[in-house]
Amino acid sequence: MKTSAFLLFAATIATAVSAAEKPNVVLIYGDDVGWGDIGVQGSVKNPTPHIDKLAGESLRFTDGHCSAATCTPSRFSMLSGVHGFRKNVRVLPPNAPLTIDPDSLTLPDIFKKAGYQTAVVGKWHLGLGTKGVPVDWNGEVKPGPLELGFDYSFLLPSTNDRVPCVYLVDHKVLNLDPADPLFVGKKKPDIECTEYPDGTKDRSAMTYYKSSHGHNNSVINGIGRIGWQWGGKAALWDDETMTDTFVERSKEWIEKRDKSKPFFLYYAAQDIHVPRAPHPRFHGKSETGYRGDAMVQFDWAVGELMKVLEEQGVADNTIVIFSSDNGPVYDDGYQDGTVVRTSTKEVDQGHDGSGPYRGGKYQIYEGGTRVPFLVRWPARIKPGVSEALVSQIDFIGSFAAMFDQEIPAGQAIDTRDTLAALLGEDDKGLPYMVEEARGIALREGPWKFILGNNKNKDQLYHLDDDIGEANNIAGKHPDRAEAMRAKLVSIRDAKGGIRSLD
Repeated sequence: MKTSAFLLFAATIATAVSAAEKPNVVLIYGDDVGWGDIGVQGSVKNPTPHIDKLAGESLRFTDGHCSAATCTPSRFSMLSGVHGFRKNVRVLPPNAPLTIDPDSLTLPDIFKKAGYQTAVVGKWHLGLGTKGVPVDWNGEVKPGPLELGFDYSFLLPSTNDRVPCVYLVDHKVLNLDPADPLFVGKKKPDIECTEYPDGTKDRSAMTYYKSSHGHNNSVINGIGRIGWQWGGKAALWDDETMTDTFVERSKEWIEKRDKSKPFFLYYAAQDIHVPRAPHPRFHGKSETGYRGDAMVQFDWAVGELMKVLEEQGVADNTIVIFSSDNGPVYDDGYQDGTVVRTSTKEVDQGHDGSGPYRGGKYQIYEGGTRVPFLVRWPARIKPGVSEALVSQIDFIGSFAAMFDQEIPAGQAIDTRDTLAALLGEDDKGLPYMVEEARGIALREGPWKFILGNNKNKDQLYHLDDDIGEANNIAGKHPDRAEAMRAKLVSIRDAKGGIRSLD
């Protein structure tokens, strides 16, 4: 049971909700969408009117973060409340096992315990199946989302640049023909099934556009992929209609849900991840080619999701969270004409997806984890702009607080309660926060410390004075650098996670 002091504190800040007030929650998660990829944060060449409208109705966090600068660890930490580096979670290959222990507490578990119905639609990339046991794509594919607290799942199993290039509905591959069984691996199975071109041997098979690096194994729909797939031709997705499919499935689930219960939908877009293959109706809608057109497509999807909430009469009492899994990237494996390099950084034909921040996907600088972060709830949250420091890893702790749930010892060890900040009742947010990429960093207010290694020195920046992290001042402030180094190392090494230190 919670202590009376805690209950008094919760009542004082008035963040908990009664059963009758429970809002629906829709988490819209972009893929590789940077801080500066939306109009209200500087995007001019890629119009995002639906996201901008959402932003105008939301509390917009200018210092909102994913926990890691790559997709698998950021998704892992958001759903599990545990930093990816603690479990050595990295970007997963095809056929990787499920990274989240089905016995652990997850974000959908929090909602299930509160009486919600739950669904995930879109990109997964958290692994499927059990370690050491090959996934049987022709049978039941599990454990997966259903074993983590979701009632329904419609998945892009890995990423759109990886095999298998099929949709997975709950535990089954959609539209799979038993006469053409599906296999994923490195060696062709000794059974008759469809064989796809090998891009490492025949680059001409990549007719949509060529791989610039690494995306050249099985060529499916004219696009080279990471990994090899055989069979499953009838089940193949259409890259250009993927966003339409995800939107249709999401709308269908919202419309057919049990109206007597609140719902939680995790909409995990594949846009604007490579291979960028926006529907032809979006071609030319931006000034930056495939990447920009894919962003316009994602913006359309956001508009469609908001429209169905309005049509269902639930928009006012639905929390809509819009964010992204990491910062922007341009040439990420395909010759799609997206990137133009300057002397100091990559930009997309004059568009800088990280805005004023340094770096992007894969990088430990602010552009890697500082992402769009909008929270809309007309029934409770006043629209505006907040400079509070917030992170997606704290969704578990925050919604647990909203529903007055105790987090068991040893579970979700890095999540904290930032509900007051998310509701606009606290303008400070986290006192400190960890960022992860190829290394780790510590944020404390305007100070940022990046832990060095054998190749790189420790780095210290004061973001109020140096928003672009251009001037390492560790040598000028040795005491500050050493104190933050000690704190970051203690966080990294804490077996009980951040919650054990607070």
